[in-house]
Amino acid sequence: MAPRANWKGRMVVGEVGCAVALYTAASTSDRIAFHTINRATGNRVQRRFVDSETGKPVAREDEVKGYEVDEGDHILLEDEDMAAAVPDSDKTLRLDRFIDCDDVDTLFFDRPYYLAPSDPASVEVFALIREGMTSRSVAALAQTVLFRRVRTLLIRPQGRGLVASTLQFDYEVKSPAEVFDEIPDLKLQGEMLELAAHIIKTKQGTFDPTEFDDRYEAALADLVKAKLGGRKIAKPKARREGQVVDLLTALRESAGATTKSRKTSPKKLAPRRKAG
Repeated sequence: MAPRANWKGRMVVGEVGCAVALYTAASTSDRIAFHTINRATGNRVQRRFVDSETGKPVAREDEVKGYEVDEGDHILLEDEDMAAAVPDSDKTLRLDRFIDCDDVDTLFFDRPYYLAPSDPASVEVFALIREGMTSRSVAALAQTVLFRRVRTLLIRPQGRGLVASTLQFDYEVKSPAEVFDEIPDLKLQGEMLELAAHIIKTKQGTFDPTEFDDRYEAALADLVKAKLGGRKIAKPKARREGQVVDLLTALRESAGATTKSRKTSPKKLAPRRKAG
């Protein structure tokens, strides 16, 4: 079954445009999900909004958003008020600026989407825009109304399509100074720095997402299977790290261990690509 588009509109560069659609690129829907159950009856528990003072349930038609201006004092915002604050969407993704692909700090990345032509007539123009960006090794910045909010997107070539990542706004990304300014400025040099560089070099590799397992999700799956089979499952033991008495000694031991591991470990075969 073909994936369902999250958004459809037109991608425009200058006077050139084509019909496109956004598709979810990353999802948590395959994770194990649980319901909250009443232990006494075995029935599912429902969440209901109640009045914080009276404790009585509030009917859906009486629920309204409020912005607190003073303790316990709110300005009420109706649905039509909220809708009026959102600009009308013209369903246009206008590529107004092209930048180097690594110009945007990854701190600003929010959610990734696949961007593809939404009808056969748009394939040629879409391919022209994609290949033009690929040949120049650039990404595009664009803004549009997406899910009732004005969003900025970074658009990059990816195979036969494009990847559009929504970006956080500047006010949403906290300054690193809030955390890093308290770290003392140490001048490290000599053997310590050389050993650290050696350890990093011997462990250097590439990113392969298939090598990283979701151990928590796998443990939950094993737990569910064990419960279904009436078995108990042993709690996995946490890894215990050796106590570091002296940093230089620890670095020397680590450097020796990584060198030995590098010499004795068998060469890994490259993962086989999937056909298609």
